[in-house]
Amino acid sequence: MKRVYILGIESSCDDTSAAIIKDGILLSNITASQSVHAKYGGVVPELASRAHQQNIIPVVHQAIKEAGISNTDLSAIAFTRGPGLLGSLLVGTSFAKGFAQALKIPLVDVNHLQAHVLAHFISLGSDKEVMPQFPFLCLLVSGGNSQIIVVRSYTDMEIIGQTIDDAAGEAFDKCAKVMGLPYPGGPFVDNLAKTGNPAAFKFNKPQIPEYNYSFSGLKTSFLYLVKDKLKENPNFITENLNDLCASIQNTVVEILMAKLRKAAVDLKINQVAVAGGVSANSALRQAFYDHQKKYHWDVFIPPLAYTTDNAAMIAITGYFKFLNNDFCELNEAPYSRVVMS
Repeated sequence: MKRVYILGIESSCDDTSAAIIKDGILLSNITASQSVHAKYGGVVPELASRAHQQNIIPVVHQAIKEAGISNTDLSAIAFTRGPGLLGSLLVGTSFAKGFAQALKIPLVDVNHLQAHVLAHFISLGSDKEVMPQFPFLCLLVSGGNSQIIVVRSYTDMEIIGQTIDDAAGEAFDKCAKVMGLPYPGGPFVDNLAKTGNPAAFKFNKPQIPEYNYSFSGLKTSFLYLVKDKLKENPNFITENLNDLCASIQNTVVEILMAKLRKAAVDLKINQVAVAGGVSANSALRQAFYDHQKKYHWDVFIPPLAYTTDNAAMIAITGYFKFLNNDFCELNEAPYSRVVMS
C-alpha cells in the first residue's frame, strides 16, 4: 500500500510553520516566529505578511529535509485557508497552490479552528499515546476564539457555545496591557499569577445564556477597579501585580470551566479536551486535572508545542481529509472570519 505523506502549511497569523505527516505519524514540525510585533503591542498585519514571504520557503524546505523525504514523495499539500489575517493567509495559500501545481498533487484546505481541535490526534508513533474517543467536548480558547465544541468525528464538529464579544485570550492581553505588561500578555499574567492570591480581587462574571461566553464585562470591571485604586495609591499596580494577575486568571478560568461543566452534564459526555493558545495557561490546565478527579472526566490536554499555531495540526487535519477525498480547487480563496461549518 502506498504511503501517504502530507505537507501541512500554517500561516494564519504571525507564525510560519510547515510539517510532514506520514500515514498519520508526525515526522517534522518547523515554525518560524515573528518578534517584530512585540514593540507594537499586537500583530501588525502588513509586517506579518512580509515576514511570511521571507520565511515560508526555508521553513517548508527544512520540514521536508528533517522528514527525510523529497518533494516528489508528497501525496498532498494541506494549508490553512482561514480564519486568520487575510494577508498572512494569502502567502500560505499562494505557496501551497503553486507547489501543488508544480508537483501535480491535490490540495487540501484546512479550517484553522478545526485543526486546533484535531491537534489531539497528532501522533509520534508511540503505543502509549491516548487520544479522545468520539464524541468528546473540546474547549477551544485562544486570543480570538472561546468556543465549546461537540466533536462527533474527525469531520463532524458542532459549536454549541462561543463568546459573544471578547475571547479569553483577548481578555488576558487587554488586562495585561492595563498593568503595563508586554505583548502577548497571557504568558506574563500566567507567570506572575503563580505567586499571587487568586482571591485577592473579585471581578464581574457575566451571566450569559446557554453555553456562550462574554469577557467584555470582566475586562471593564478590571479596568474600573484599577483606575479607582490608582486614585488612592499611585503604586497600586506595582504593589499588587501578582495578586491582580492571579485574580484575573482565576476569574477567566472559572468562567470557562463553569460553562464546560454545564455542557458535560447536559450532554452526558465525560471525554473533555482543551485546545488553542490559552490551553497553555497553567491554571486552566490544572483546572482540567481537578475536574478529572472531581467529576471523573477523561481529560485531554495537548503538549505545549501544539497549543499555539503550528503546522502539525494542519497536516493531521489534512491527512484525515485526504483519506476522505476531500480536496480543494485551485480557485478557492482564503477567508478571514468564517467559522467551522
